[in-house]
Order: sequence, then structure tokens, then C-alpha cells
Amino acid sequence: MNLVDHIWLNGNLGKKDICILDCSWHLPGTNRDGKKEFKEKRIPGAIFFDIDYFSDDQSKYPHMLCGKDSFSKKCSEIGIQNNDHIICYDSIGIFSSARVCWMFEQYGHENVSILNGGLKNWILNNHAIETNDPIKKNKSNYISKKEPSDAVTFEQIKDNINLKKFTLVDARPAGRFEGKDPEPRKELKSGNIEGSLNIPFSTIIDEKTGCLKNDEDILKVFKDKNILDNKELVFSCGSGVAATIVGAAYEKISKKKFKVYDGSWTEWATKNKIFS
Repeated sequence: MNLVDHIWLNGNLGKKDICILDCSWHLPGTNRDGKKEFKEKRIPGAIFFDIDYFSDDQSKYPHMLCGKDSFSKKCSEIGIQNNDHIICYDSIGIFSSARVCWMFEQYGHENVSILNGGLKNWILNNHAIETNDPIKKNKSNYISKKEPSDAVTFEQIKDNINLKKFTLVDARPAGRFEGKDPEPRKELKSGNIEGSLNIPFSTIIDEKTGCLKNDEDILKVFKDKNILDNKELVFSCGSGVAATIVGAAYEKISKKKFKVYDGSWTEWATKNKIFS
């Protein structure tokens, strides 16, 4: 995944081929509404990208990737074009923006980046904020180039417990992974998938700025878990969002693309009847 910083974006605001997406999404129980916050303040020229709306509305699990035709239709509705350089950001720093960047890559969009540190770091550096009514782009004719290919299924995860073809890395906080803290989706118990390892997404994010930590610090996090081997890595979390943050950090230091268990713990716990 490509990162751009606040200086670059500030110097490119208003350019015709720049499409800025506010991808803010918050965990259940946080009493935060990404769309409401977007309407109150945003990076100038941004439009809102609703992760829930852009997911598979036929699935009972949150944030599952939809088919390319559905994704194309929804992108067209908010005016995204195929030749846009898409800049994804969120209000936390790097959180749901990583998921949206990964989504666009899955559908073959050629030029998409994450704003390192998102709105949090943008404000810290005293850049302009827009508070009037957000812009509305004209509808477009966006065409996804391919179906997603890096989403791992429940069956593949189940088979891998014995086959061990890849290492599953869980990005949830340690308390949830260890079964000590509750899940945000209260109907599910916390815990982990057999054989998985835990790298909480917070360990690779700078708390003050919301930016990814430097490569040396990220490398240390992975080395401390002894998972920088030749085996393929697949990333998981609660519903496929935080997984992409740790995946993006891995890609940054390894230059390797990564896969995501799209259903993540929500699907795994539901299908295995791990209920509270």
C-alpha cells in the first residue's frame, strides 16, 4: 500500500485527479458516527466513503467484500472515476482508511494511497479544515477491473489449522485475542483461532500522530513474534478492518502483498458457535 503524508496532500489539494475519501468507521459501542463527524469537519474537498454500504449487503457478516459490479455501481454513485488518485483517510489516524485502500486494490484500482496519520495528523499540523456542507460529485461510470483475489475464506482458515500453509496474524487487542476482554459485538465471546499469532494494530501506530511507526520499529514488532519467515501471512481481526493496518505495515517493510481473512473473528466465532 502506498502512503502519502500531510505535506504532499496539502500541496495537491484541488487537483482534478485527486479524489479524497473520508473512510472513517468506528467499532460498535464507541458511540461515534463516522458520517456524522464527516459532516461536521473534514479535509477540504473530501467525500464520504461508507464501508458498511460498500460491503456485501447479502452477507450476514460485516464488511465482507462485494462483487465487482456492485462495487462499480456504488463508486459511480459518489462520483469516483477510474483515473482518480484516491487518497483514503480516517479520523483516528490509520484505521478504516487501510481497509478502504486494500478494497480498491482488490478491485484493480491503479492509484490509491493512505494519508499517513489521517485527519488526526492533518489537524496536528494545522492544515485547513472544511466545516460547511460537503461537496457532492456528479455520478460517474466507474468500472472495477477485477474480482477480489486476496480475501481468504472460512474454509481456507479451517483447513490451514492442520495444513499450516500460511501464518494467521490477528490484529485485535491482546485482551480480546487472549479471551480476557469482551468483543465489541456483545453476542460473541472473545478468543482466537487455533495457531494464530497476535500483533495488536496499536503496536505499529504512533499514538501521538496516528501515523505508522518507522520501518525499524515495525520490523522489531514482527521479529519479536518470530513471524518474518518464508511462510505466507494472512491477516485477521474482528471484521477485516484492523487486519489491513497490520497488513499495510507488513507490506511496507517486506514489499509483499498480503491477504485478509475477510470474515475474521466475527465469522469464525459465529460459525463455531462461540457465543457469550
